[in-house]
Amino acid sequence: MLPAGSTIGILGGGQLGRMLAVAALQLGYRVIGYAPAGDHVAADASTDFVTANWDDTAALLEFAARCDVVTWEFENVPISTVAALPQALLACPLRALEVAQDRFHEKQFIAELGGVPAPYARVESDADFAAALTAVGTPGILKTARDGYDGKGQWRIGSALEASGVRLPGVTCIYEGFVTYETEFSVILVRGRDGTVRFWDSTANLHDGGMLTQSILPAGALVDAQVPAARELAAKVANALGYVGVLTLEFFATRNGPVFNEMAPRVHNSGHWTIEGAATSQFENHIRAICGLPLGGTETRFASIDMRNIVGDAALTAHQILAEPGEPHLHLYGKREAREGRKMGHVTRVGHALK
Repeated sequence: MLPAGSTIGILGGGQLGRMLAVAALQLGYRVIGYAPAGDHVAADASTDFVTANWDDTAALLEFAARCDVVTWEFENVPISTVAALPQALLACPLRALEVAQDRFHEKQFIAELGGVPAPYARVESDADFAAALTAVGTPGILKTARDGYDGKGQWRIGSALEASGVRLPGVTCIYEGFVTYETEFSVILVRGRDGTVRFWDSTANLHDGGMLTQSILPAGALVDAQVPAARELAAKVANALGYVGVLTLEFFATRNGPVFNEMAPRVHNSGHWTIEGAATSQFENHIRAICGLPLGGTETRFASIDMRNIVGDAALTAHQILAEPGEPHLHLYGKREAREGRKMGHVTRVGHALK
């Protein structure tokens, strides 16, 4: 158990790092962030922040020497960066990133644990793509196997004719068959150092262009019926990885049961509602887990919850939300540049408190 006053290192400087830092400071920890040059809103809430390239070994080792534990706020931190750190400092094994960073290996891993991913095939050449179209069929989605988030690095393929005009991006891809589903939902868990696992309620998630726009509770009867199976798989994933902290798995709710979409070894956008809506937020429980503290309760505190992202120029007038009835909870991330498709904040609206 790390005592108060210890230092948590966070790789990455975005809004997730910012909210993790706020939770860490509340529990009496110091926070040092690390990321290459950029608009790092996490720095505003950190005790200190190191701006250096991911491959700057000297800077990484200096950063590590100041930390008592290291975590990350997004899953695309280069493997080589994390491998360069003393592995005893890592709150979570490197394998969690290795699995999550490659969509092909991620789906293989899930299938080996008994999960059901969308039909998929690896694509490295035009011949592979043609074979994938035959094996998986259309419609489908061509994705880069690595990187890409919020709909980036993805191309929807409506038909074989449409596929004939697609030019491969020159990197390894994965082609996934389209899944017919009623809604999407996420399972967010926290696993402590002692193997204790707790789950938050699963929200129904709405997307636009591959980006999450809204998370809602109650999620509906179909999602509620499929949560137990999805949680069972999520727990298997966490245990197989020896995971410590908050882990998220996204699913499609279909008429035949939950179909795995992707995993994120980190706190997640669809869990932002937990700041006001749960007994303990995903951010606080992540800090508790990596520091070896007892985990907090994950019970939902309100009868209904509606979390919505604030994207792009909408942030310029977001303060108007505060005049709405019902005490909306506004979070702006302090990003300087509002551009199309950029998450600038979120607002959570809650219903009556549960007794």
